[in-house]
Amino acid sequence: MNSSRKYMNFSPGNPNCNHLAEKYGGEIISADSVQVYRWLDIGSAKPSTEDRRRIPHHLIDILDPDQDYSASAFRDHADEIIRRLCRGHSAVFVAGGTGLYLKVLSRGLFRGPGGDPQLRQALRQKAETEGSDSLHKELERWDPEAASRIHPRDTFRLIRALEVYSISRKPISQFQKEHGFRETPYRILKIGLQCEREELYRSIEGRVDEMMKKGWLDEVRSLLEKGYSPGLKSLQSLGYKRLVSHLSGETDLDRAVQLIKQDTRRFAKRQITWFKADPEIRWFQASREGYGPIEAAVSVFFHQC
Repeated sequence: MNSSRKYMNFSPGNPNCNHLAEKYGGEIISADSVQVYRWLDIGSAKPSTEDRRRIPHHLIDILDPDQDYSASAFRDHADEIIRRLCRGHSAVFVAGGTGLYLKVLSRGLFRGPGGDPQLRQALRQKAETEGSDSLHKELERWDPEAASRIHPRDTFRLIRALEVYSISRKPISQFQKEHGFRETPYRILKIGLQCEREELYRSIEGRVDEMMKKGWLDEVRSLLEKGYSPGLKSLQSLGYKRLVSHLSGETDLDRAVQLIKQDTRRFAKRQITWFKADPEIRWFQASREGYGPIEAAVSVFFHQC
């Protein structure tokens, strides 16, 4: 096997990935930007302890909540794991819905200027005091193309885009154009699940209710009691920021839960748009077809390898 070509199965949405990994003796790499953090368990829907005992999972619980992580760090870590697994002829499965992580792993990442911790802190402070919209407006001024692609509440990406421009005086969108995401380091089968919009929204509603029953609020309370700042990137992630807001006395619990459901629906809509733009993804209607067609596609892929 050519060492520059690794074989893997991408799974935005995790279509029975545990079963497939177990069937093929593979291991799973999480491409989830929240599962990397310790103690953020319920809200990030981490695999169960039993699943992680049965099948090795990677890039889960590798950081404390106050540590920074990036798409670049994910790519480096995941690539190291993939190389090691491929040397041992193990099947590799990458599961999760952080689209940027999947993109940089499969298509590479431009190497822009290094970070500036003081500038990042200043931008974080501005986001906390003036709101992330203020960063978005500033980015619109310097890099309108990047601003059109970054959500006004995506503080992390806004900060990075402003940091790149401040250091290099060159828009991050220009770096991305020059790079073009044209690298092809792996041979990949990308699989995605799709379902009717109403069915998806019902699933989101039920999932949030189930997470609350499992003790999500207590999980967030425990993190704050450990001394972690409410403004941390990890605690401003989907769902967590609404429960932090409730525990800070800014909103009642019922309203916080409704906002989590609303935010999650909007996030799911953005995810669909992101992944639909990727022509390499093979889509399956799992609720109608079951997992048989997915297993067949994976089987053909691995036999071709």
